[in-house]
Amino acid sequence: MYVYCLFCRTQRCKRIAQLMEIRGVNRAFSPQIMQRHRKQGQNLREERDLLPGYVFIFNDEKLTDYRVFFGIDGVIRRVGRPEEWYELQGADREFALNLLEKDGLVGAVQMVKIGDRVKLDDPLFAATKGEVTKIDYRKERARVDFVFDGHASYVWVSLEQVKEIDRNAVTGSV
Repeated sequence: MYVYCLFCRTQRCKRIAQLMEIRGVNRAFSPQIMQRHRKQGQNLREERDLLPGYVFIFNDEKLTDYRVFFGIDGVIRRVGRPEEWYELQGADREFALNLLEKDGLVGAVQMVKIGDRVKLDDPLFAATKGEVTKIDYRKERARVDFVFDGHASYVWVSLEQVKEIDRNAVTGSV
């Protein structure tokens, strides 16, 4: 998989991604993040640009004919080095591939319910496994009970940090 990135005018990113797919690349998108906010007592979610001005392009074949980028209103420049054919390399490439796995949308909430066995998706907790015992829907957080150092503990976390796991994967009692 070859990975490229364009720097564009912010208001045109989605349209540029659509045009790139029309021009024959396998996948193109401007990454989005699901953000929550409260307005008039309502919990609202909306997609916003994760990296305003950037469009990621994925293709099975190396893009050597750069005319595919030309003539698109709003494209400012290609990101990368000419000696590398403007392909993303190293950590930038890995970041883009992780975005592709999420189909360009970061922060989508996974729904859990009381009694679900889960793991916390935060490096701080090192994939701690536990059980959801309470959910505060207004604040969109869950209480996860787990065992730490042989003692029963709990933590309140954002619902976005809770990932459901197979019930057979958790060993021991929570």
